[in-house]
Amino acid sequence: MDKESLSYVGRQLLLILIVLLLALMIFAAGLMIGYAVVGDGDNVWAILRPEKWQEIMGKFTGK
Repeated sequence: MDKESLSYVGRQLLLILIVLLLALMIFAAGLMIGYAVVGDGDNVWAILRPEKWQEIMGKFTGK
């Protein structure tokens, strides 16, 4: 592969990485907004903690 091809592949991988990061940030923002509006709304950052996710999964699995 020549230098031009590697540059193209690198730009495409960078674009994919940027899109994935933006999607993750939008997903997290949506979780926080939804938790604040529909949930208890005390702490919007609480939805991103692992303890909260264990609690949520426990409700679905019955544990």
